[in-house]
Amino acid sequence: MSPEALRALLREAHTIAVVGLSPKAQRPSHVVARYLRDAGYRIVPVNPGHATLLGERCYPTLTAAARDHAIDVVDVFRRSEFAGAVVDEAIPLRPRLIWLQVGVVDEAACDRAAAAEIPCVMDRCLMVEHRLVQV
Repeated sequence: MSPEALRALLREAHTIAVVGLSPKAQRPSHVVARYLRDAGYRIVPVNPGHATLLGERCYPTLTAAARDHAIDVVDVFRRSEFAGAVVDEAIPLRPRLIWLQVGVVDEAACDRAAAAEIPCVMDRCLMVEHRLVQV
């Protein structure tokens, strides 16, 4: 995805589901979600072990979150071996972008998203990229 395309997509996005959001402030998922919230996005936490995170209702699954929110971006903080299942759950929800965070790699899952005409970025940090494209 080109920087221009990413910039345009992030300007139009409003809601980011963060799959695997941790309650621990020092964890990357928490740091990135807090940054994105402070940048003006609505954060929808997806973690079955918590009722709320970052002051928002937390959902057990992405599908449950999508019942209450139109999700523009799915930001995935799960190990690579679990990423494919998250991508497969996201595809029918039709987000504008699926983002696999640094260290999360699943070529086949991103190929499935691309086949569904949903851009998929992997092994990159959404916070870092957001800063680089200066949304």
